[in-house]
Amino acid sequence: MIQPSLVWFRRDLRLEDQPALAAAINHGRPVIPIYIADESDQSDWPPGAASRWWLHHSLDRLSNELTSLGSRLIIRQGDALSQLIAAIDETHAQAVFWTRCYEPASILRDSRVKSELRNRGITAESFNGQLLFEPWEVQTKEGRPYQVFTPFWKSCLNRNPPEQPLPRPRRLAPPDQWPGSLMLDQLGLLPTISWDSGLKSSWQTGTNSAATELERFLESTVFDYDVARDQPARRGTSRLSPYLHFGEISPRTIWQATHRLVKEQGGGRETKGADTFLKEIGWREFAYHLLFHFPKTTREPLRTEFLRFPWREDADGLAAWQRGQTGYPIVDAGMRELWNTGWMHNRVRMITASFLVKDLLIPWQRGTEWFWDTLVDADLASNTLGWQWTAGCGADAAPYFRFFNPISQSEKFDPNGEYLRRWLPELRHLPSEFLHAPWTAPENVLEEAAVRLGKTYPYPIVDHNEARIRALQALSQIKQPK
Repeated sequence: MIQPSLVWFRRDLRLEDQPALAAAINHGRPVIPIYIADESDQSDWPPGAASRWWLHHSLDRLSNELTSLGSRLIIRQGDALSQLIAAIDETHAQAVFWTRCYEPASILRDSRVKSELRNRGITAESFNGQLLFEPWEVQTKEGRPYQVFTPFWKSCLNRNPPEQPLPRPRRLAPPDQWPGSLMLDQLGLLPTISWDSGLKSSWQTGTNSAATELERFLESTVFDYDVARDQPARRGTSRLSPYLHFGEISPRTIWQATHRLVKEQGGGRETKGADTFLKEIGWREFAYHLLFHFPKTTREPLRTEFLRFPWREDADGLAAWQRGQTGYPIVDAGMRELWNTGWMHNRVRMITASFLVKDLLIPWQRGTEWFWDTLVDADLASNTLGWQWTAGCGADAAPYFRFFNPISQSEKFDPNGEYLRRWLPELRHLPSEFLHAPWTAPENVLEEAAVRLGKTYPYPIVDHNEARIRALQALSQIKQPK
């Protein structure tokens, strides 16, 4: 009997550029792919509803891909270490390979798994498949972690460039004996009440879809990305974030494909758009760098003076924000896009986040929790970075006194109101000059557009100018001597 190797899939649900899978193949033994639904690695951040939906369909596609290679996906549920040991006992496997995760609870769990397996004489190895650079590889001259993006990214770019992606295997040698497996439906990842029609119509999961999205973006948008990314009405972003989060595409695949295109077509062509896009990959790297070095920031501000900030718990305001009923069209459009599709345009994410923490003074943690549950690309590192950046309490954060004015932002980035009309059909007949602030429209204009403020669309739940003054007063309290 040839003793097999286990490949423990987590958030690396692909066969292309899969270093753990490549290591198992190079080990020269039959390969058993295994996925373990172990939410202990998420600690107090179990996957949200939208993420669970994506995970189900991604696992289904991975399972089909493995079947096409003469293999299969073994599905287990429970404590990862216990399930791995059980699979080892059933199959007499002598090696386990996996791709590293960087969330605090995952690091603790993986260390325990590696130590215990090695104590049992099992080869246990982990690999980098999520990032371009390991978080501990990039340091300041003093050997400390970076807290500002620009020098961090400059340091990354001065390192050796990412290697070429690994090829997809043509076949996987099956073991003499397969261990027991659950059916995918037994994990209970899909909603019991059908609320996911918008997700179904907006997304196709899996590696093929990831490759299609990358190709679309590179062919149509990347050279214009620096401008297109701020226009929510157009498909001006890559929309690769959920595929990256679930590992259906690797960052170095994106990196190398973008560089290859620039080399082939960029001669004499402005490459600012492509450079800006790659910098966004850098922001993702920075988010993981911060999460690794400052794990408490998922719940606590990096800038400790913000522990004294006088946030307000406002259940009604939070509910209005969540439902897209704030009375500010750009905020409401974004929140409705999120609820319907599991995704929100990045420019609008900043506007909606700023409204919550600055106009309403609601703690940024309430925002992270809502985004975590509703985003298909909910990523602990990026979610934490984004919210702390908006709140002014994190690394390289926007100053708290810098506000996103929801009216001027809407007028600037959606001047014709295409995005607003798409997600706020009750306002679609308003002229563009009043669409961004419906309460400023004359009564006859509102009547003609069939808009009844307070009935068909709410009045603003807060005056932005007054809210700005209130927020600055709150900020002054943490600047006072203790």
